[in-house]
Amino acid sequence: MRVEPGPTLITERLTLRRWRAEDRRPFAAMNSDPAVMEFPDQLTAEQSGAFADRSDALFDQVGYGLWAVEVRGAEPFVGYVGLRPFSQDDPTALPFAPGVEIGWRLAYGVWGRGYAPEGARACLEFGFTHVGLEEIVSFTSVVNERSQRVMEKIGLHRDPADDFDHPRLTEDCPLFRHVLYRLRRDEWQG
Repeated sequence: MRVEPGPTLITERLTLRRWRAEDRRPFAAMNSDPAVMEFPDQLTAEQSGAFADRSDALFDQVGYGLWAVEVRGAEPFVGYVGLRPFSQDDPTALPFAPGVEIGWRLAYGVWGRGYAPEGARACLEFGFTHVGLEEIVSFTSVVNERSQRVMEKIGLHRDPADDFDHPRLTEDCPLFRHVLYRLRRDEWQG
């Protein structure tokens, strides 16, 4: 991985970069796709735009965030991969807050090409070597086996004792139960 100002992360096939105005339309389309959006439902164009704004603002606030992903020479925007801090100050705080989450959301048309693990590995390297994070976590609903496979591919591990009920969902929601994966810097195989 190569790091450029911005910061921009360059992998074998991907460029992880700051958000651009032209990302908004494909991001809104992706966020309105029920195949992509399981938690808890699809976003409007306005909600997608606000999400992109918050994601990009993280870079100015903490020096990292959710990078827009482009496939060099092929697709200018396919989703995001990145790091996001979360706190315990939120009234619906996650039970293991505070921390930094690694996450991704990619357009359905590019699933299965290995972009999520490729981008996530670059984010782990950036988080551990450039930011100096001690631990990075990832979580998803029990039923989201695709994301769990990505978490395992990039070296995160799960302790079932850490599984939790998501505080922003109700018990009758099929996504209520969540799994937590972790990776400490001293465990990272960079």
